[in-house]
Amino acid sequence: MDSAALDFFKRILATPSPSGYEGPVQALVREYAAGFADRVTTDVHGNVIAVKNPDAPLRVMLAGHCDQIGLLVSYVDSEGFVYIQTIGGWDPMQLIGQRLTVWSQNGQVEGVIARKPIHLLTEEERKQVPKIKDLWLDIGAKNKDEALARVRIGDPVTLALGYTELPNDRACSPAMDNKSGLWVVIEALRRASQRGVRCGLYAVSTVQEEIGLRGAKTSAHTINPHVGIAVDVTHATDCPTIDKKEQGDVALGGGPVVYRGPNMNLKVTERLIEVAARSEIRIQPAAIGRATPNDANMLQISGGGVATGLISIPNRYMHSAVEMISLEDIDRAAELIANFAVGLSGDEDFTP
Repeated sequence: MDSAALDFFKRILATPSPSGYEGPVQALVREYAAGFADRVTTDVHGNVIAVKNPDAPLRVMLAGHCDQIGLLVSYVDSEGFVYIQTIGGWDPMQLIGQRLTVWSQNGQVEGVIARKPIHLLTEEERKQVPKIKDLWLDIGAKNKDEALARVRIGDPVTLALGYTELPNDRACSPAMDNKSGLWVVIEALRRASQRGVRCGLYAVSTVQEEIGLRGAKTSAHTINPHVGIAVDVTHATDCPTIDKKEQGDVALGGGPVVYRGPNMNLKVTERLIEVAARSEIRIQPAAIGRATPNDANMLQISGGGVATGLISIPNRYMHSAVEMISLEDIDRAAELIANFAVGLSGDEDFTP
């Protein structure tokens, strides 16, 4: 992996981007992509669109959402404790005992979420799963006025951000969902731009996927692509408690996952598989028999329809503070997509 590309990956992981508050990470994307894209624009929704060959007749859109799950300041009580609501899907158990950051207009405000010590819990309380509405963020304020001088209602909150490399080319951080996919689409554009890609290749850092696949819908409407490839994470099943009979056999380090199913165009999917074989890129097969819960869903039904593919990055412990991916998997995914795009002449027909 190129050292500058790896540094970009680390920087986007260290930058907050809860759905609706993606501005800081999008600024990094614009700055980085300007070094190899012919044009970089941001739409009114917040999607960043980097394109090579904008005048080419065949348009291929790569979608990787930049937003992460987060929280939102919604109430401050008289003692200065901050109550929150969720942005995206959370397991409340993941929040207890965590350090969090409020991203206020005055800068970062650090805080923690905990609960009553185990010594003080009743037998009934020990059996209960806490609810988000009963959790509070302690920012060290003495009272409501002090808290509201530091944070505002509507300020976004994230888990404490931080990147850790582990053995066997693995890395751990909040927001691997989906800074991994964002990195892949931007890196694929960078590599394809160095190899004489002929199609119009649009790498889009989409917004608000975690609250309804919204950015993919608006950006696809603007681009009107013929082909679309979404890149997102998927559940790695090579760890305890996950049933492979239900979720498939997906391993960290086993390569990017290429999905088949009704949401995916048969010709796009087969071409991805063929390109992987020719390029000696190891991939993992997976299937989903319904509309996918990611940007591929919106891509397929945009406009008059888009020939859609889905490539996923295996991710352990999704929607937690310790999401884990393989750096080798994201590198292979970028290479696969770059080779797919470079191989397009413009005369392809993806009609089923």
